[in-house]
Amino acid sequence: MKEEAAWKELFGAYSGSLTYICSRYLAEKEDVHDVLQNSFIKMFRSIDSFEYRGSGSLKAWMTRIVVNESLKHIKQNTTDTKSKVEIEDLPDLPNDEEPDFEEIPKAVIMEMIQSLPDGYRTVFNLYVFETKSHKEISRLLGIAENSSASQFHRAKGLLVQKIKEFKMSKKAQYE
Repeated sequence: MKEEAAWKELFGAYSGSLTYICSRYLAEKEDVHDVLQNSFIKMFRSIDSFEYRGSGSLKAWMTRIVVNESLKHIKQNTTDTKSKVEIEDLPDLPNDEEPDFEEIPKAVIMEMIQSLPDGYRTVFNLYVFETKSHKEISRLLGIAENSSASQFHRAKGLLVQKIKEFKMSKKAQYE
């Protein structure tokens, strides 16, 4: 009974942030729910492998499981991690142009990231949020290293375009 209460407390404390992490990778709420549930089952079954390494180590361990389960779900449910967006659809942007997220609500940024094509979103998340190198991403996703770099660049380009559109629509509201 104590163990059950501990898992309920753990779920209550971390499910919100883990749902957020999971939803960066998966667009469908049902998929997020399924992956989160599978992640907690995996945590429960492998708690003996957890090694406390100081403050934050539990959250890092749980996050790693959620990311891995999200990637597993993506691999199992897509036949191609390449995006359906054509190069012609991308804006021309200098290599040094970075998305400017200032003054944009976090929820809107999340929607922008979720709206990226699956392959782009996955590479973007791994590179930006999990700080994986393109070499690591290529191994995780089974794609060429230059494909990872290309998909990341295209994801950035799409985000720059979405940010510009958002800012223009906000500006138009006040004119």
